[in-house]
Amino acid sequence: MNKKHNHISLFLKCMTLFSLFFVLGCSNTKYLPEGELLYTGGSVTVKDSVLKKKERKALETELEGLLRPKPNKKFLGLRPKLWIYNLAGEPKKEKGTRYWLRNKVGEPPVLFSQVDLDYNASVLRNYTENRGFFKTRVSADSTAKNKRVTAEYTVTPKKQYKIKSVIFPDDSLAMSRIIGRSSRRSLLKVGNPYDLDVIKAERERIDARLKEKGYYYFNPDYILAKVDSSKGDHEVNIRLVIKDDTPVKALTAYKIDKIFVYPNYSLTNDSMVYRKRNIQQYKDFTIIDTTETFKPRVYDRTIYFKKGDLYNRKDHNLTLNRFVNLGTFSFVKNEFKPSDSIKNALDSYYYLTLLPKKFIRVEVLGKTNSASYTGTEVNVNWNNRNFFRGAELFTFSIFGGADFQLGGVNKGKNIYKLGAETSLTWPRFITPFNIEGNSEYVPRTKVTLRYEYQKRTQLYALNSFNTSFGYLWKENIRKEHQLNVVDITYVSPNHVTPEYMDDIAKDPALGKVIEKQLIFGPTYNYTYTNTMQKRRKNTIYFNGELDLAGNITGLVTGANYNKDNVKTIFDVPFSQYVKIRSDFRHYLKLSKESELASRLIVGAGFAYGNSNTLPTSKQFVAGGTNSIRAFRARTLGPGSYVLPDNLTNNYTPDQSGDIKLEFSTEYRAKLFSIVRGAVFLDAGNIWLLNADPNKPGAEFSKDFMKELAVGAGVGLRFDLSFLILRTDLAMPLRNPALPDGQRWVIDDINFGSSSWRKDNLILNIAIGYPF
Repeated sequence: MNKKHNHISLFLKCMTLFSLFFVLGCSNTKYLPEGELLYTGGSVTVKDSVLKKKERKALETELEGLLRPKPNKKFLGLRPKLWIYNLAGEPKKEKGTRYWLRNKVGEPPVLFSQVDLDYNASVLRNYTENRGFFKTRVSADSTAKNKRVTAEYTVTPKKQYKIKSVIFPDDSLAMSRIIGRSSRRSLLKVGNPYDLDVIKAERERIDARLKEKGYYYFNPDYILAKVDSSKGDHEVNIRLVIKDDTPVKALTAYKIDKIFVYPNYSLTNDSMVYRKRNIQQYKDFTIIDTTETFKPRVYDRTIYFKKGDLYNRKDHNLTLNRFVNLGTFSFVKNEFKPSDSIKNALDSYYYLTLLPKKFIRVEVLGKTNSASYTGTEVNVNWNNRNFFRGAELFTFSIFGGADFQLGGVNKGKNIYKLGAETSLTWPRFITPFNIEGNSEYVPRTKVTLRYEYQKRTQLYALNSFNTSFGYLWKENIRKEHQLNVVDITYVSPNHVTPEYMDDIAKDPALGKVIEKQLIFGPTYNYTYTNTMQKRRKNTIYFNGELDLAGNITGLVTGANYNKDNVKTIFDVPFSQYVKIRSDFRHYLKLSKESELASRLIVGAGFAYGNSNTLPTSKQFVAGGTNSIRAFRARTLGPGSYVLPDNLTNNYTPDQSGDIKLEFSTEYRAKLFSIVRGAVFLDAGNIWLLNADPNKPGAEFSKDFMKELAVGAGVGLRFDLSFLILRTDLAMPLRNPALPDGQRWVIDDINFGSSSWRKDNLILNIAIGYPF
C-alpha cells in the first residue's frame, strides 16, 4: 500500500511539473500584440562540400552569433524572463514590485517584426567574403508555428581563397626598410586563408613597429593592401604599400626635445599661469611647480624619455603607466607638440592632477563563520601619500574586533583583539646597489611594524609583534613578486587560566598555542595570472610561497632539538623550518554566463634543527568558508585524528598540521539579474609530518588517500558590483574521522531528519568567491 501511494505521489508531482512547463511555454505567446509573432531564434546552415564537418560547424556557430536581434533568453528550454515580464503586466507607476519585476528581472518579447532577414543575409555574406569565401550566396526563410517564428539562413560559399604571396613596401623610404626588416613577424602567412581581419591586424602591427622608431604621426590608414585574385587557383597576392597621399610628417621620424612637467595641474582652475620662480630645471626636465610638491628625482625615475631620444610609443605608455602606479595622481595627461627650436622634434608635456595628500579610511566589517562565531571588526587608517616628498605612502592603522559564539560548545569563550600597524612604502628599490626597473609598474620597498593583542575569554591572551622589510614588484600585468628580506614575529602569552592548564594536561598539543615564539627569516611570494584576459576560454592563477626561518642561525649555532641543544635568543627558542605552499586555479569558460572553476592547494612544512614542529601560527588548517566547506573552520584533521570527548565539551576543534592537500571544483552560472548559482565539490585534509603519540592517526602515510575528506553543496552569489555576497550550503560525503570502511556517508544522507540536518548541513556566509 505504501509503495502504491509513493507511485501515485510521484505521478502527481510529474504531472504538476509538466503542467507548469506547459503553462510557462504557452503564456509567453498569450500576451503578444495583435498580429505579432514571437521570434525564437535563427539558425545558419553552411552548404559546402570542401570544408570538413568540424570546420563547417565552427563557421555556422560564428555566423549564428552575427544574427540580430537575439531571441529571449532560455533556461531549460523555457523563457522565464519573458514569462516574468508578461506576468508582471504594465505597472501603474515607475516603482514598486511590479515595476521591478517587469523592467529589472523580466525581458520584453522579441517580435518577428523586429527581424530584417535581408539585412542579416547581407551581414552573413560580407562576413564570409571577408574570410576569403568570395561570391558567397545567402538565402533566408522563416517558419511560423503556434505564434512562434524561427529564421533559417542558408549560406553557400565558394572555395576559400588562400594567400599565394605577400609583398611589403619596397620604395626608398626609410620606414619601408623598417617594415621590410619586420616582415618575419608578419601575420600574413603564405598558405593561410585570406582574412580581412588579419590584414587589418597586420596594418596595426606595422603601425606599432613604426611607433617604436619615432614615427609619431603615422597611423594604420596610411597603409594600403592591394589584393589581386586574378592569378592562380583560388589564390590571392597581397601587396602592402604606403599611400601616395600620406602626409610628410607621417613619413618622418621625430626625436624628443624639451620635457615639461606640471605636478599641480588642475582640471578646473587655470594652472598654466606661473611665475619665473616656479620654474625648476632638473636634468632634461623643466618642472613648473608652485609648491615643490615632489623631489625632482621622482620624475627622473618615472619619465623614460630623455632629451634627444627617438620617440618610442613603448616609453610613452611606460611613463604614463608609472605615473598612474605611483598612486599620488588622480589624473595623468600627456601631450606632444612640435618643437619650436629643433626640426623634426617634439616637446613633451605632462599634466598631473594630485590626489589628496592625506586621508582617513574607516572600515567596519561584519563576519560569521562555520564555527558559529559571529563578530565585527573596525579598522581606522590614516594615510599620507607623499610623506618625504618622494611619493612615499605612510599608513598608520588601529584596529579592534570581537567574535562571539552565541551558542555551541564555546559559549562565553569570546575572542577580542586590539592592535596597531604602521608602514612606509617607497616607490623604488632601496638597496646597496642601484637597480633600474623597466616595467610599467613601479617597484616598491616596504617596511612594516605591527602589534596585536588577542584575548580568549576564560582561556589565555597573546601578544604578537611583527616587523618586516621587503620588496614588491611586477614584471608585467601577469607576474608579481614579493620578497621580505627580513620578517620577524614574536609571540608572548599571558593571563593563562587554570582551566586551560588543566586542558593542556589532557591534550599536550594545546600547550603549543601558548608557547613563546620567535620566528625570523626571509619569505618569498610569486603570483602569475592571466584571468584578466576575458576572451580566453582557459585562464589560470598560480601563487607560490616560500618561508624560511632560522636556517642560517641554526646552522651557525649548531642547534639541535633532538639532542637537547636548543638555542635561544633573549631566552626564547627561535623557530627553524622550511615551508612551501602552492595554490593553482583553473577557470574554464563554458559560455558567456557560466564557467567551471577548480583549485588545487599543496603545502608542506619541515621543522628541523632548533625545532621539532612548525609554530602554530605557521601550520596549515582545513575547513571553513574558503576551504572544504562541508566541515567547520579548522575542525578537519589532521589525518583521521579525533579530538577526545573530554575536550570537545570545552572547545570547537582548532586543528593544524604540517602538510596540506586540497582540491575544489565548482560550476558557476548566472541565474538571473544579480543572482548567480554554484554547485561545488571539495576534497582534502591536513596531516602531521611526524607521528604524535597524543594524536593517533594524524601523521602522513602511504594511505593518506584513505583520509581525504569530501564535501559537496550548492550556493548562491549576489553580485552587488562593489562586492559579492556568497552563501554556500554544504554537506559531507566522506568523513576521515570515522573508522576505516565507514567513512563514506552518502547512504546516511537524510534531509527529512532534523538531527541529520543539524549535524551535517553547514551554511557558509562570506564576501567574495572562495577562489
